[in-house]
Amino acid sequence: MAPVKAMGAAAAAISMSILSIFFCKSLYNLSMRKFQRPISKTKARKGLIDSIGNTPLIRINSLSDATGCEILAKAEFLNPGGSVKDRVAVKIIEEALEFGHLVRGGVVTEGSAGSTAISLATVAPAYGCKCHVVIPDDAAIEKSQILEALGATVERVRPVSITHRDHFVNIARRRASEFTESASRQQEAERSVHVNDHASEKGDRPCAKDCKGGFFADQFENLANFRAHYEGTGPEIWKQTGGYLHAFVAAAGTGGTLAGVSRFLQEQNPNIKCFLIDPPGSGLFNKVTRGVMYTREEAEGRRLKNPFDTITEGIGINRLTKNFMMAELDGAFRGTDMEAVEMSRFLLRNDGLFVGSSSAMNCVGAVRVAQSLGPGHTIVTILCDNGMRHLSKFHNPQYLSDLGLTPTATGLEFLGTA
Repeated sequence: MAPVKAMGAAAAAISMSILSIFFCKSLYNLSMRKFQRPISKTKARKGLIDSIGNTPLIRINSLSDATGCEILAKAEFLNPGGSVKDRVAVKIIEEALEFGHLVRGGVVTEGSAGSTAISLATVAPAYGCKCHVVIPDDAAIEKSQILEALGATVERVRPVSITHRDHFVNIARRRASEFTESASRQQEAERSVHVNDHASEKGDRPCAKDCKGGFFADQFENLANFRAHYEGTGPEIWKQTGGYLHAFVAAAGTGGTLAGVSRFLQEQNPNIKCFLIDPPGSGLFNKVTRGVMYTREEAEGRRLKNPFDTITEGIGINRLTKNFMMAELDGAFRGTDMEAVEMSRFLLRNDGLFVGSSSAMNCVGAVRVAQSLGPGHTIVTILCDNGMRHLSKFHNPQYLSDLGLTPTATGLEFLGTA
């Protein structure tokens, strides 16, 4: 009987092993289903252009916890060109193509401190176009390097007043006209070839064979900028919050983001408060709060090489643009360079967010709004780009030290919050 019992026990053990293997395999298959998404249900975006927009709205935990408000930020640095300006670049080029101001093979020109230029250089090839950028030579050098790597032609020029003919924006406008004139002369020369085979021997052509004219993007005055945010960014914020938000705040350079988002949100709910956060020297704070474009620097006749004295790039201005005039604002706050620097380091330490100067200033604005409204409110702002384009200046310890802007805060004490 013993051998029989032993054989029975062995058979039972083998059966249990088989059942155990089968059971474990079933559990494994069930668990894997959680992570496997059927390919048929995955919607692929169609190319670069379709991947722009619909960026996530993230909660900035450290600022929310410190203020008692829900501070949410649109992560625009996740656009393929790395900034909120991708939206603007697409809208400007598409409208220009639609209305015949630009054709495939044409050259898009722009005067930009960096982000819009990079976005134009990123998306232009998708439309069969080239890009020519004029950039102030005090902008972070990595921006020029990125532009050149993207295939854009880059002109670095000294910063001067917008009223000067050699302001980078005015030069970009001229370049567009020059490309158009060159393309016209080229076409005339090509027509002449059919009449006189020797016509092509008369000098060099002023434009490459494939040049189809120029188009000046004009991000400051072109209302396609405003429409990009009125039709895209604003509705996305409304949908992502379920319409439950109390305030929106952002800085302004061209004014397109602030104008497009503020106007859309207030059309949905007039009770949503919209605010400007303005860097040092910019005249917009005074325009919003006092109705007069005025800065102390101008009053005292003191101007640095920039029209305004700030290390932030792409925000602040001393004139009213068509885009900014579309904004619906309830007030404004003034930010400082020190606050922006401290905020960028605070976000990196506490949230793992590596942001650029304008994004940092926007977060300063979000805290100011939270302090003004009090706990329990939902506030939205924009993370325009990340810190990778600001390594030589805003994230350069030696550069900041030379300007007396070395960050020292351990918390949010620089904004009066423990």
